[in-house]
Amino acid sequence: MTRLAFIRRALLAFAFIAICGVLAGAQQQGQSATEAKLYNTAKQKLLEGKQVFSFTQSKFDIKDYCERAKHYDYTWFEMQHSTLEFKDIEQMIAACPHASAIPMIRLPDAQEWHIQHATDIGALGVIIPTVDDVDRAREAAKWLRYPPVARRSSGGGQYMSLWGRSYPQTANDNMLLVVMIETPTGVANAYDIASVRGVDVVIIGNYDLSRFSGFPQDDPRYQELVKKVHDDTLRAGKIFGQANARYATGYPLSEDSKFFQNGPSKDGWKPGGANANAPPPGERN
Repeated sequence: MTRLAFIRRALLAFAFIAICGVLAGAQQQGQSATEAKLYNTAKQKLLEGKQVFSFTQSKFDIKDYCERAKHYDYTWFEMQHSTLEFKDIEQMIAACPHASAIPMIRLPDAQEWHIQHATDIGALGVIIPTVDDVDRAREAAKWLRYPPVARRSSGGGQYMSLWGRSYPQTANDNMLLVVMIETPTGVANAYDIASVRGVDVVIIGNYDLSRFSGFPQDDPRYQELVKKVHDDTLRAGKIFGQANARYATGYPLSEDSKFFQNGPSKDGWKPGGANANAPPPGERN
């Protein structure tokens, strides 16, 4: 072997070792990013198999919101059955930006502009009511996350001041899409709905499912509907929940029910001695 050939072979060997080192480092970084805790602490708890509970904010009251937000996993900002506007929620989130409760919004629908507004003001998740078919679920999933997985556009808002300058790179992982099944039609399509890419959680709208089906919640036929949604959701690899927090313990599906509207606080705090599991005034779940 000539001296020149030996040098070339040695250089190729060194280059190969260097590339392997870079790839190993990149793999370790990727693993660290995957294993890193999410700043959406409610989603982190769900991924750990834990239950999460909220309080429902239905009116513009900064002091009330900031006090309650100290004690729960997430805030259920109510825009389906209240007169709250995005500017109201924006101000409340900004008033106590590091609150324990992760801001989430129940929207009246899955329209692009509603979801874009919700995320731009800093919500880390949306709850979409009355999902009867895959079209509504897909529409919600389409607008919640950035490309390449979805079609959320880049715009202004307070999201970066809340969640950091790396937000554009981390937002997709921290978003939470919750869809509500509240009708027999939704029950029939539950597996297809739960299978939609981008849907994270499927929950029962307990009161409305009872109303739409005509079966009381203690009726075995109602329980069969809930069981079907439960089975289909878990089969699709998604998280199951129920709006009514009374189902969090002591019921056949309680162990697998993870996401609730209202319920007990994380630290035992109670809002004025009220029943924590009760739906908010003027609303039933």
